[in-house]
Amino acid sequence: MSDDTLYKIAITKVPKVGPITAKNLISHCGSPIAVFKSSKKELMKIPGIGETIASNILTGRGLELAEQELQYLEKNKVQALFYLDKDYPGRLKRYHDCPVVLYYKGSVDLNAGRTVAIVGTRQPSTYGKIQCEALLADLKDYNVLVVSGLAFGVDITAHKKCVDLGIPNIGVMGHGMSMIYPADHKRVADRMIQHGGVLTEFTHRTTPEREFFPMRNRIIAGLCDALVVIETAAKGGSMISASMASEYEKKVFAIPGRINDPMSIGCNHLIKTGRALLLENAADLATKMGWKNDRNETKQQSLFVELTEKEQQVIDALKLNNELSIDKLCHNTRIESGEMASLLLDLEFRGMIKAKPGKRYILR
Repeated sequence: MSDDTLYKIAITKVPKVGPITAKNLISHCGSPIAVFKSSKKELMKIPGIGETIASNILTGRGLELAEQELQYLEKNKVQALFYLDKDYPGRLKRYHDCPVVLYYKGSVDLNAGRTVAIVGTRQPSTYGKIQCEALLADLKDYNVLVVSGLAFGVDITAHKKCVDLGIPNIGVMGHGMSMIYPADHKRVADRMIQHGGVLTEFTHRTTPEREFFPMRNRIIAGLCDALVVIETAAKGGSMISASMASEYEKKVFAIPGRINDPMSIGCNHLIKTGRALLLENAADLATKMGWKNDRNETKQQSLFVELTEKEQQVIDALKLNNELSIDKLCHNTRIESGEMASLLLDLEFRGMIKAKPGKRYILR
């Protein structure tokens, strides 16, 4: 790990400094190292940084804790992903409350072309488990990365089925890397690391606490392109995840259930109120997302071999966002509007992208 990793972790261990404040500090000072090298007077000039936070930074306690974390990470081959690093999930970093550092142990790219989050009750019915497993079996053809929370119920059903099918999947945890909670899921988590991984924003000694799981849910919502709810009561973590995904402008899907089933109340309500799209199978999801199956994806990728660097930037931006306006494409790629218009026209002629009303574009 780079020398500045110590400081990247240290800023997350300063009392009263959350992700938003940490990014504010880094932005004003120029780097995590510069934050800790600044004087108290310099720190207090930063908007929102008072005497208490400035003093907390300069005690050095954050650096001590970061040293301990670095030793654990190196010993256990865990990556620390800083929010400005290229390996940090691009889907997540666009949100102001994304973690400054993510801890990741795994074997797949967190910036996969397509990601689906699966959430649901901790006490699914046989119907719920069957629907979950059937959905994943069909999604395999679409070359997706599946994200869930390693909890009892729908989460672990999804992870186990992904492992069995060889679908890469990520378990987002509400605690540190030194444990797996629930402990019953450790064997599954170990298998996931071979073809997926586990991810958390918490340092390794952090134990599960009630308030950490909504924080975990925002990461699940931020990582996905589409979030699928499979059985849930009217309230609970799955409904929180669905709400967060909507706020993040992700597509939310729900599998309907019987009207008198307590574990279908949440899903049916999401559909009834227009907060989720009704989902019966993987084809429904793929159609709404504009995804083709793996055979078409392979054919499409073969066309990308001859792309220029800037053409590839456009394709990558559309892969991450599914649909973008020309203005958004210019902003995301830093390509001037005149040149972008020419690139888009050429890519459209070659059958790689499709223009939609309002100067918006999607991949074919």
